[in-house]
Amino acid sequence: MKNGREHYENTYGAELLNLREQAEQREHELLSPWAAFSDRTQGRDIWEAPCDIRPEYQRDRDRILHCKAFRRLKGKTQVFLAPEGDHYRTRMTHTLEVAQNARTIARALRLNEDLTEAIALGHDLGHTPFGHAGERALARVCLGGFEHQLQSLRVVERLEKDGAGLNLTKEVRDGILHHQTAGTPHTLEGRIVQLSDKIAYINHDIDDAVRGHIITEDDIPEELSSILGRSPRERLNTLIHDIVMQSFGRGEIRMSEEVHTAMRELRSFMFRSVYTNPTAKGEEKKAEAMIEQLYYYYAGHLELLPEEYCRMIKQRQEPDYRVVCDFVAGMTDRYAVQRYREIMIPDAWDVY
Repeated sequence: MKNGREHYENTYGAELLNLREQAEQREHELLSPWAAFSDRTQGRDIWEAPCDIRPEYQRDRDRILHCKAFRRLKGKTQVFLAPEGDHYRTRMTHTLEVAQNARTIARALRLNEDLTEAIALGHDLGHTPFGHAGERALARVCLGGFEHQLQSLRVVERLEKDGAGLNLTKEVRDGILHHQTAGTPHTLEGRIVQLSDKIAYINHDIDDAVRGHIITEDDIPEELSSILGRSPRERLNTLIHDIVMQSFGRGEIRMSEEVHTAMRELRSFMFRSVYTNPTAKGEEKKAEAMIEQLYYYYAGHLELLPEEYCRMIKQRQEPDYRVVCDFVAGMTDRYAVQRYREIMIPDAWDVY
Protein backbone atom coordinates (compact mmCIF):
# COMPACT_ATOMS: atom_id res chain seq x y z
CA MET A 1 0.00 0.00 0.00
CA LYS A 2 1.39 3.42 -0.93
CA ASN A 3 2.16 5.88 1.83
CA GLY A 4 0.42 9.25 1.95
CA ARG A 5 3.22 11.14 0.23
CA GLU A 6 3.39 8.72 -2.71
CA HIS A 7 -0.37 8.85 -3.15
CA TYR A 8 -0.31 12.65 -3.07
CA GLU A 9 2.51 12.87 -5.63
CA ASN A 10 0.89 10.40 -8.00
CA THR A 11 -2.49 12.10 -7.73
CA TYR A 12 -1.58 15.79 -7.86
CA GLY A 13 1.87 15.88 -9.39
CA ALA A 14 5.26 16.65 -7.93
CA GLU A 15 4.96 20.35 -8.80
CA LEU A 16 2.30 20.75 -6.09
CA LEU A 17 4.07 18.70 -3.45
CA ASN A 18 5.89 21.38 -1.51
CA LEU A 19 3.06 23.48 -0.23
CA ARG A 20 5.29 24.73 2.58
CA GLU A 21 7.48 26.63 0.13
CA GLN A 22 4.41 28.22 -1.39
CA ALA A 23 3.20 29.26 2.07
CA GLU A 24 6.62 30.75 2.84
CA GLN A 25 6.54 32.70 -0.42
CA ARG A 26 3.10 34.08 0.43
CA GLU A 27 4.49 35.32 3.75
CA HIS A 28 7.03 37.46 1.88
CA GLU A 29 4.31 38.75 -0.42
CA LEU A 30 1.73 39.55 2.26
CA LEU A 31 3.43 40.17 5.60
CA SER A 32 5.06 43.31 6.90
CA PRO A 33 8.85 43.63 6.46
CA TRP A 34 9.05 43.57 10.28
CA ALA A 35 7.39 40.15 10.53
CA ALA A 36 9.28 37.02 11.57
CA PHE A 37 9.36 34.98 8.36
CA SER A 38 9.13 31.22 8.70
CA ASP A 39 11.95 30.54 6.26
CA ARG A 40 14.28 32.82 8.24
CA THR A 41 13.84 31.13 11.59
CA GLN A 42 16.91 30.63 13.74
CA GLY A 43 15.88 27.01 13.75
CA ARG A 44 15.66 24.21 16.28
CA ASP A 45 18.29 22.81 18.62
CA ILE A 46 17.98 19.45 16.87
CA TRP A 47 17.72 19.65 13.10
CA GLU A 48 14.62 18.17 11.49
CA ALA A 49 13.68 17.85 7.85
CA PRO A 50 11.12 20.54 6.98
CA CYS A 51 7.48 19.57 6.53
CA ASP A 52 6.26 19.63 2.95
CA ILE A 53 2.97 21.28 3.97
CA ARG A 54 3.46 23.41 7.08
CA PRO A 55 5.90 26.28 7.72
CA GLU A 56 8.01 25.96 10.87
CA TYR A 57 5.95 28.12 13.22
CA GLN A 58 2.77 26.31 12.25
CA ARG A 59 4.46 23.03 13.17
CA ASP A 60 5.33 24.51 16.56
CA ARG A 61 1.75 25.65 17.08
CA ASP A 62 0.51 22.15 16.32
CA ARG A 63 3.04 20.50 18.64
CA ILE A 64 2.00 22.70 21.54
CA LEU A 65 -1.70 22.17 20.89
CA HIS A 66 -1.27 18.38 20.96
CA CYS A 67 1.04 18.11 23.98
CA LYS A 68 -0.04 16.77 27.36
CA ALA A 69 0.81 19.93 29.27
CA PHE A 70 -1.61 21.91 27.11
CA ARG A 71 -4.45 19.49 27.83
CA ARG A 72 -3.83 19.77 31.56
CA LEU A 73 -4.44 23.52 31.46
CA LYS A 74 -8.18 22.86 31.47
CA GLY A 75 -7.85 21.56 35.04
CA LYS A 76 -5.78 24.42 36.44
CA THR A 77 -7.04 27.50 38.26
CA GLN A 78 -6.80 30.91 36.65
CA VAL A 79 -7.82 33.17 39.59
CA PHE A 80 -10.76 31.71 41.51
CA LEU A 81 -10.21 28.43 43.35
CA ALA A 82 -13.02 25.90 42.82
CA PRO A 83 -15.65 28.51 41.88
CA GLU A 84 -19.33 27.62 41.96
CA GLY A 85 -20.32 27.95 38.33
CA ASP A 86 -19.40 26.68 34.90
CA HIS A 87 -18.33 29.95 33.31
CA TYR A 88 -15.25 30.98 35.27
CA ARG A 89 -11.96 30.96 33.42
CA THR A 90 -9.42 28.20 33.72
CA ARG A 91 -5.79 28.40 32.69
CA MET A 92 -6.78 26.93 29.33
CA THR A 93 -9.55 29.41 28.56
CA HIS A 94 -7.17 32.21 29.56
CA THR A 95 -4.61 30.83 27.11
CA LEU A 96 -7.19 30.67 24.31
CA GLU A 97 -8.27 34.26 24.98
CA VAL A 98 -4.65 35.41 24.88
CA ALA A 99 -4.19 33.59 21.58
CA GLN A 100 -7.32 35.13 20.07
CA ASN A 101 -6.39 38.68 21.09
CA ALA A 102 -2.83 38.19 19.86
CA ARG A 103 -3.91 36.76 16.51
CA THR A 104 -6.26 39.69 15.93
CA ILE A 105 -3.44 42.16 16.50
CA ALA A 106 -0.90 40.18 14.48
CA ARG A 107 -3.25 39.86 11.51
CA ALA A 108 -4.08 43.57 11.55
CA LEU A 109 -0.36 44.45 11.61
CA ARG A 110 0.50 41.82 8.98
CA LEU A 111 2.84 39.99 11.33
CA ASN A 112 3.31 36.23 11.54
CA GLU A 113 0.08 34.83 12.92
CA ASP A 114 1.41 31.27 13.29
CA LEU A 115 4.35 32.41 15.42
CA THR A 116 2.09 34.63 17.50
CA GLU A 117 -0.37 31.81 18.15
CA ALA A 118 2.37 29.30 18.99
CA ILE A 119 3.85 31.63 21.63
CA ALA A 120 0.41 32.40 23.06
CA LEU A 121 -0.62 28.74 23.33
CA GLY A 122 2.67 27.83 25.02
CA HIS A 123 3.19 30.76 27.36
CA ASP A 124 1.53 29.23 30.44
CA LEU A 125 2.32 25.51 29.99
CA GLY A 126 4.45 25.57 33.14
CA HIS A 127 1.82 27.05 35.43
CA THR A 128 1.11 25.23 38.68
CA PRO A 129 -2.18 23.94 40.08
CA PHE A 130 -4.12 26.60 42.00
CA GLY A 131 -2.76 29.49 39.97
CA HIS A 132 -0.30 31.87 41.54
CA ALA A 133 -0.89 30.31 44.97
CA GLY A 134 0.81 27.14 43.73
CA GLU A 135 3.56 29.20 42.13
CA ARG A 136 4.26 31.00 45.41
CA ALA A 137 4.40 27.72 47.29
CA LEU A 138 6.90 26.08 44.93
CA ALA A 139 8.99 29.26 44.82
CA ARG A 140 9.40 28.96 48.60
CA VAL A 141 10.18 25.27 48.90
CA CYS A 142 12.06 24.35 45.72
CA LEU A 143 15.80 24.86 45.70
CA GLY A 144 16.50 27.46 43.03
CA GLY A 145 12.97 28.82 43.26
CA PHE A 146 10.17 28.59 40.74
CA GLU A 147 8.94 30.91 37.99
CA HIS A 148 6.20 29.73 35.69
CA GLN A 149 7.75 31.21 32.53
CA LEU A 150 10.97 29.27 33.18
CA GLN A 151 8.91 26.17 33.86
CA SER A 152 6.97 26.68 30.61
CA LEU A 153 10.28 26.66 28.77
CA ARG A 154 11.39 23.56 30.67
CA VAL A 155 8.14 21.82 29.72
CA VAL A 156 8.71 22.31 26.00
CA GLU A 157 12.46 21.66 26.12
CA ARG A 158 12.88 18.80 28.61
CA LEU A 159 9.60 17.36 29.89
CA GLU A 160 7.25 16.72 27.01
CA LYS A 161 7.46 13.53 24.91
CA ASP A 162 9.03 11.53 27.75
CA GLY A 163 11.91 13.93 28.14
CA ALA A 164 12.68 14.53 24.47
CA GLY A 165 10.92 17.90 24.46
CA LEU A 166 9.02 19.44 21.56
CA ASN A 167 12.14 20.78 19.80
CA LEU A 168 10.48 24.13 19.08
CA THR A 169 12.07 26.95 17.12
CA LYS A 170 14.10 29.51 19.01
CA GLU A 171 11.60 32.30 18.26
CA VAL A 172 8.74 30.42 19.93
CA ARG A 173 10.84 29.54 22.96
CA ASP A 174 12.01 33.15 23.23
CA GLY A 175 8.42 34.39 23.28
CA ILE A 176 7.41 31.86 25.93
CA LEU A 177 10.37 32.76 28.14
CA HIS A 178 9.91 36.52 27.90
CA HIS A 179 6.13 36.88 28.07
CA GLN A 180 6.23 38.40 31.55
CA THR A 181 6.29 42.18 32.02
CA ALA A 182 9.99 42.16 32.85
CA GLY A 183 10.84 40.20 29.70
CA THR A 184 11.91 41.59 26.34
CA PRO A 185 10.80 39.34 23.47
CA HIS A 186 13.06 39.48 20.43
CA THR A 187 10.22 39.39 17.91
CA LEU A 188 7.26 41.70 17.45
CA GLU A 189 5.06 38.62 17.62
CA GLY A 190 6.41 37.88 21.10
CA ARG A 191 5.75 41.46 22.15
CA ILE A 192 2.15 41.14 20.95
CA VAL A 193 1.66 38.07 23.16
CA GLN A 194 3.21 39.89 26.11
CA LEU A 195 0.62 42.67 25.87
CA SER A 196 -2.22 40.31 24.94
CA ASP A 197 -1.59 38.31 28.12
CA LYS A 198 -2.21 41.40 30.25
CA ILE A 199 -5.19 42.49 28.19
CA ALA A 200 -6.78 39.06 28.52
CA TYR A 201 -6.31 38.50 32.22
CA ILE A 202 -7.30 42.02 33.29
CA ASN A 203 -10.53 41.85 31.30
CA HIS A 204 -11.56 38.29 32.02
CA ASP A 205 -10.64 38.62 35.70
CA ILE A 206 -12.96 41.62 35.93
CA ASP A 207 -15.69 39.57 34.25
CA ASP A 208 -15.17 36.67 36.67
CA ALA A 209 -15.01 39.00 39.68
CA VAL A 210 -18.32 40.59 38.68
CA ARG A 211 -19.80 37.12 38.19
CA GLY A 212 -18.57 36.15 41.66
CA HIS A 213 -20.02 39.31 43.27
CA ILE A 214 -16.56 40.50 44.32
CA ILE A 215 -16.87 43.81 42.47
CA THR A 216 -19.30 45.51 40.10
CA GLU A 217 -18.59 47.46 36.96
CA ASP A 218 -19.51 50.60 38.90
CA ASP A 219 -16.61 49.96 41.30
CA ILE A 220 -14.08 50.58 38.53
CA PRO A 221 -12.85 54.19 38.83
CA GLU A 222 -14.65 56.52 36.46
CA GLU A 223 -11.42 57.99 35.13
CA LEU A 224 -10.44 54.51 33.89
CA SER A 225 -13.86 53.55 32.51
CA SER A 226 -14.08 56.81 30.57
CA ILE A 227 -10.86 55.90 28.73
CA LEU A 228 -11.07 52.12 28.43
CA GLY A 229 -14.80 51.42 28.36
CA ARG A 230 -17.53 50.16 30.66
CA SER A 231 -17.72 46.48 29.70
CA PRO A 232 -15.29 43.69 28.75
CA ARG A 233 -16.25 44.15 25.10
CA GLU A 234 -15.58 47.90 25.14
CA ARG A 235 -12.27 47.50 27.00
CA LEU A 236 -11.01 44.81 24.62
CA ASN A 237 -12.02 46.96 21.67
CA THR A 238 -10.18 49.98 23.08
CA LEU A 239 -6.99 48.16 24.03
CA ILE A 240 -6.64 46.12 20.84
CA HIS A 241 -7.45 49.09 18.58
CA ASP A 242 -4.96 51.25 20.45
CA ILE A 243 -2.14 48.74 19.90
CA VAL A 244 -2.98 48.37 16.23
CA MET A 245 -3.28 52.10 15.58
CA GLN A 246 -0.13 52.97 17.51
CA SER A 247 1.95 50.16 15.98
CA PHE A 248 0.77 50.17 12.37
CA GLY A 249 3.59 50.93 9.94
CA ARG A 250 6.22 50.87 12.67
CA GLY A 251 8.81 48.30 13.59
CA GLU A 252 7.63 48.17 17.19
CA ILE A 253 4.59 47.24 19.26
CA ARG A 254 3.36 50.12 21.35
CA MET A 255 0.38 51.72 23.06
CA SER A 256 -0.58 55.33 23.53
CA GLU A 257 0.52 56.79 26.84
CA GLU A 258 -3.07 57.51 27.91
CA VAL A 259 -4.36 53.99 27.26
CA HIS A 260 -1.24 52.26 28.59
CA THR A 261 -1.40 54.28 31.80
CA ALA A 262 -5.10 53.51 32.21
CA MET A 263 -4.40 49.78 31.70
CA ARG A 264 -1.67 49.84 34.37
CA GLU A 265 -3.97 51.63 36.79
CA LEU A 266 -6.78 49.17 36.06
CA ARG A 267 -4.36 46.33 36.88
CA SER A 268 -3.51 48.07 40.17
CA PHE A 269 -7.22 48.37 40.91
CA MET A 270 -7.60 44.62 40.35
CA PHE A 271 -4.76 43.86 42.75
CA ARG A 272 -6.39 45.96 45.44
CA SER A 273 -9.95 44.81 44.86
CA VAL A 274 -9.68 41.21 43.61
CA TYR A 275 -6.24 39.61 43.66
CA THR A 276 -5.81 40.33 47.38
CA ASN A 277 -9.51 40.26 48.29
CA PRO A 278 -10.16 37.83 51.20
CA THR A 279 -13.45 36.68 49.66
CA ALA A 280 -11.85 35.86 46.33
CA LYS A 281 -8.58 34.53 47.69
CA GLY A 282 -9.53 33.18 51.12
CA GLU A 283 -8.74 29.55 50.24
CA GLU A 284 -5.30 30.24 48.78
CA LYS A 285 -3.37 29.67 52.02
CA LYS A 286 -4.85 26.16 52.16
CA ALA A 287 -3.84 25.55 48.55
CA GLU A 288 -0.31 26.79 49.22
CA ALA A 289 0.01 24.51 52.25
CA MET A 290 -1.21 21.56 50.18
CA ILE A 291 1.34 22.17 47.43
CA GLU A 292 4.15 22.56 49.96
CA GLN A 293 3.26 19.29 51.69
CA LEU A 294 3.03 17.44 48.39
CA TYR A 295 6.48 18.72 47.45
CA TYR A 296 8.04 17.71 50.76
CA TYR A 297 6.36 14.31 50.69
CA TYR A 298 7.65 13.37 47.24
CA ALA A 299 11.06 14.86 47.98
CA GLY A 300 11.26 12.33 50.81
CA HIS A 301 9.77 9.46 48.81
CA LEU A 302 11.34 9.68 45.36
CA GLU A 303 10.51 6.04 44.68
CA LEU A 304 6.81 6.97 44.59
CA LEU A 305 7.23 9.35 41.66
CA PRO A 306 5.83 8.12 38.33
CA GLU A 307 8.28 6.07 36.29
CA GLU A 308 9.13 8.79 33.79
CA TYR A 309 10.19 11.12 36.60
CA CYS A 310 12.29 8.42 38.24
CA ARG A 311 14.06 7.96 34.90
CA MET A 312 14.85 11.65 34.81
CA ILE A 313 16.72 11.30 38.10
CA LYS A 314 18.43 7.97 37.44
CA GLN A 315 19.21 8.11 33.73
CA ARG A 316 19.37 11.81 32.92
CA GLN A 317 20.93 12.83 36.25
CA GLU A 318 18.38 15.59 36.80
CA PRO A 319 18.44 17.06 40.34
CA ASP A 320 15.80 15.32 42.42
CA TYR A 321 14.43 18.61 43.81
CA ARG A 322 13.80 19.88 40.29
CA VAL A 323 12.11 16.66 39.19
CA VAL A 324 9.82 16.72 42.22
CA CYS A 325 9.00 20.32 41.34
CA ASP A 326 8.24 19.24 37.76
CA PHE A 327 5.82 16.59 39.00
CA VAL A 328 3.95 18.82 41.42
CA ALA A 329 3.84 21.80 39.03
CA GLY A 330 2.36 19.59 36.32
CA MET A 331 -0.58 18.47 38.45
CA THR A 332 -4.10 19.70 37.80
CA ASP A 333 -6.04 21.08 40.76
CA ARG A 334 -8.14 17.93 41.03
CA TYR A 335 -5.18 15.58 40.80
CA ALA A 336 -3.30 17.53 43.50
CA VAL A 337 -6.27 17.27 45.85
CA GLN A 338 -6.63 13.56 45.07
CA ARG A 339 -2.96 12.84 45.74
CA TYR A 340 -3.08 14.89 48.95
CA ARG A 341 -6.09 12.98 50.23
CA GLU A 342 -4.49 9.62 49.42
CA ILE A 343 -1.21 10.56 51.06
CA MET A 344 -2.25 12.64 54.05
CA ILE A 345 -5.67 11.37 55.13
CA PRO A 346 -5.97 7.88 56.69
CA ASP A 347 -8.46 5.65 54.90
CA ALA A 348 -10.56 5.20 58.03
CA TRP A 349 -11.15 8.95 58.21
CA ASP A 350 -11.84 9.50 54.54
CA VAL A 351 -15.57 8.93 55.03
CA TYR A 352 -15.98 12.07 57.06
